[in-house]
Amino acid sequence: MTAVARLRRELALPRPFARFVGFLQRELAMFPGRGNVTLRCVLGSAIVIVASMTLQVPELALSLMVVFYVTQANVVLTRVIALNLVLGSTCAVAAAIGLYVLTFDYPLLRIAVASAIFFCSVYLMRAVTKFGLVFFIVAIIVIYAQSFVDLTDNAEQLVRSCLWVWSAVNYPVVVALIINTVLLPAEPERQLRAAMHRQLAAVQARLTALLEPSIEPVATPAALDASDLQQGALSLQKLLRFSTMRTRYSEHAAAAMLASVTAVSRLYEAAAGLPATAQPSGDAGLAAIRSVRGEVAALDAAITHDAPLPRVSAAQRDAEAPTIPAVASMRRAIEALADATRSKAAQAATPPSPPAPLLSPDAFSNPRYARFALRTLMSVLICYVFYNAVNWPGIHTIMLTCLVVALPSLGASSRHGLLRVSGALVASALALFMVAFVIPQLESVTGLLLMSLPVIALGAWVSAGSERISYAGLQLMFTFSLALLEQFAPPSDLTEIRDRLVGILLGVGVATFIQMSVWPEGEADALRTQLAKVLRTIAAVARGHAPAAMSGAPAAPAQPASTAWAMLADCEAMLARVTLEPDWREGETARITLLAQTVLAQSRSILLASDVFHDRTMFEAGRTDASGTDVMQACGALQRELGESLEQYAQQLSSEPPLATPPAPLDSTRLATSARGGEGSAALQESATRLNTALTGLPQWWTAELTSTPSNDSARAGIA
Repeated sequence: MTAVARLRRELALPRPFARFVGFLQRELAMFPGRGNVTLRCVLGSAIVIVASMTLQVPELALSLMVVFYVTQANVVLTRVIALNLVLGSTCAVAAAIGLYVLTFDYPLLRIAVASAIFFCSVYLMRAVTKFGLVFFIVAIIVIYAQSFVDLTDNAEQLVRSCLWVWSAVNYPVVVALIINTVLLPAEPERQLRAAMHRQLAAVQARLTALLEPSIEPVATPAALDASDLQQGALSLQKLLRFSTMRTRYSEHAAAAMLASVTAVSRLYEAAAGLPATAQPSGDAGLAAIRSVRGEVAALDAAITHDAPLPRVSAAQRDAEAPTIPAVASMRRAIEALADATRSKAAQAATPPSPPAPLLSPDAFSNPRYARFALRTLMSVLICYVFYNAVNWPGIHTIMLTCLVVALPSLGASSRHGLLRVSGALVASALALFMVAFVIPQLESVTGLLLMSLPVIALGAWVSAGSERISYAGLQLMFTFSLALLEQFAPPSDLTEIRDRLVGILLGVGVATFIQMSVWPEGEADALRTQLAKVLRTIAAVARGHAPAAMSGAPAAPAQPASTAWAMLADCEAMLARVTLEPDWREGETARITLLAQTVLAQSRSILLASDVFHDRTMFEAGRTDASGTDVMQACGALQRELGESLEQYAQQLSSEPPLATPPAPLDSTRLATSARGGEGSAALQESATRLNTALTGLPQWWTAELTSTPSNDSARAGIA
């Protein structure tokens, strides 16, 4: 080992800390739209701070939190959240005032009725699909209003406090709506077109790299991997749904938009299969690549500038045949887009999805909803009794914390609690620094803004990130505002910062203990079920490839690959929550996490390998004559066998207890005997080998209670 390498190793960060730094770098990195959301949050917060300080509107921290809630990624989400906040705050304040009127002189009755309202609200928060935020606001305001009674016995002051809460919630909603709708609107259709433009630009860059290979490796565009495809498919599907919610498209426009999204997804997926070089292609192959790149550029220009979609002429269809399967797949995707937008039958085949029901199908039959509400109520009442018993009103955040971290699963609750504590710790440290060194120098509201807006911008940047860290940004801003902006004078009592931090820590501890002890809800079994659904979706994709391979004619798959990529993203998010679930059995969570990660990785590999094999099959189908029909039949049979193997593994994975064994290798003997040799046959064999490797890499999944693992052959015989 050289001296430089030894020094670098000695100065390297410890592995856990280095992993944490890498996590922060990924989560805090810039991505399209994040700066816009941050700017809207900062602008709305600045207006609210000036208005509340000038007009002396109390509960400034609550007003700033409303600005953060309403400021969403696009206008559709902004308006939905704003409507929920107005409805929830109005119902909550009305319920709190009515509760004061009826039970002011009867403390026990007041707590009992407030607990009943809280229980019903938390129950409906999970059972109602569209207005969960409304019932969350009702629950949090009704239970928080009980702390007002403990501070004063003046009924008029209590009513005024509730009405001020209503004002502090609703006027920031108007401010945020004006900013998000008029000044800096984030239209979902514009975001969708920008996302499609980015993916088409990546496709063009990959095609250009084939035509003009760069001497410098830095200038060569990076190859697309499974995570890029997954994120690309998920973003397009979400933005398409928001666009249809925002704009009432005509039948023709809706069909064209759906066909464009499907075509862009197919082009992006095909770009992942492009080789590193196109040297063996020859002049005809390079001409085909140039032709496809021109068609992609025309499609990009039409989507970006809202122009009519390009038509594929007969001359373009009869152009030089591509010599690369992925390029041929791109041409088929563009031709399918032209056919879909031209055909009225395709428009009629995509009916609008029915609206989601108001209540979950099991709203009154699933006992988990009642258990969740009772568990949350129990933790809130324990905290309420505790902070009244110790006569420590400064830790009233202990009750709010119990509701805030109350989420359906242990993993989600643990992550929310961790983010709440992390944000509160960082905000408390910043608040202490400001009180000690900055606030003594302030003389005007301008200085107040210069002190507050950088911290608010930091919270907005974090809040605009993924769900892994977003709540920490909201908590950072809220705790900082509670410490420094809640009063209309510079704060001088540092005990308030300490008390609120203690309340948050105690609330997280109590809520976590209750959720672990009383009817704990984990997502490990739900994760297995979701993984089985993903495998079944990939099996449907493979079975959809089989008829096209056997007939030699391209056909629209019954289950698009973009759906499978979106489901893989949902599974990955669920796995991130499962890893945080506390478990009394040592090593069980780590075992489930490792198995699920392996299934996810192999599922991505299978989906990619199946698409590559399909592209190669369709490429060979276009070059072979009738004598190559056996090869195409063998390729279709291989895809069908892949679907059956995945279906069987998914069935084993979703059984109770799970007894999933690695699938047997696909039988490629028919493909080997049907192939007549040559470069195309060798490429098909190589793709089939890659498909086999991905399939047999699925792990063996057994329950932890089994002390011995039977062999694969005996297990398969027993299951059969």
